This record gives sequence, C-alpha cells and structure tokens, in this order.
Amino acid sequence: MKDYKKLNEYLSNLAVLNVKLHNLHWNVVGMQFVQIHEFTESMYNDVFEKYDDVAELIKIRGEKPLAKMADYLQNASIQELDKDKFSTTEVIQIVKDDLTKMKDLATEIRNAADEADDFGIVAEFEDHVAGYNKNLWFIDAMLTQ
Repeated sequence: MKDYKKLNEYLSNLAVLNVKLHNLHWNVVGMQFVQIHEFTESMYNDVFEKYDDVAELIKIRGEKPLAKMADYLQNASIQELDKDKFSTTEVIQIVKDDLTKMKDLATEIRNAADEADDFGIVAEFEDHVAGYNKNLWFIDAMLTQ
C-alpha cells in the first residue's frame, strides 16, 4: 500500500477505542455487570494487540505510525465518551456501533491492500474482519430478548 492515511485512521481508532473500552469497563452498571465487565476487558485486550500489530505493519513498510494522543483524536473516526456511567445495554450498543465502524474500515483497508498486492496487510486485516464479525455475532445474541 502506498497511502497510509487509512491505516493511520485505523490505528487512531484503535487508540481511542482502547481508552473508550476502559471507560465502559470501569463504569458499567446493571444486572449483567460481571459479564459486560469481563467482555469489555477482553475487547480492550484485543484492541491493544491490534493497535501494536498495525503500528508494526506501518513501521515494517518504512512509514511512521501516528504516536500521539492529539494525533489520534484528530485522525480517528471513533469518538470518545463524555459520560462515566453506562447501563449494560448501553455499553453493548456502543460497542456494537464502534465494532461495525471498525469492521467496515478494516474491510476497506483489506480490499485496498489486496489491489496493491500487499499480502501482509491483507492477511492481518482478514483476521481483524473475522474477529469483528464474531464479536458482532456475540453482541447481537446479547441484545436478543
């Protein structure tokens, strides 16, 4: 790939999402507190791993990944939260919306990398899309009454 703007947007989203998931993890309340608390912890661990992997993909190609919070906030399409108390249903809906955005962006990056014959990015992002699909399936099951 020659254009790293989308990869840096994705990296920025991962950084913002990591902080956002911690907020949700620490501040969820309600009947399924334990399940949602554990789910958001697994999510932020996964997001952090992706964050490191994407930065390394950029570095391997001789480019510079963004590395400052100010840059992440400026380049992210995922938004921070101003609240500090969330119902379990609210947390699940927020995570669903963000994972849908991440899946769409990951798919876009994967497809652009495929066109550029960048198989390393293709392989990495196919795993990301598959992971988002699985977590979105879990979320849909949690939201089903």
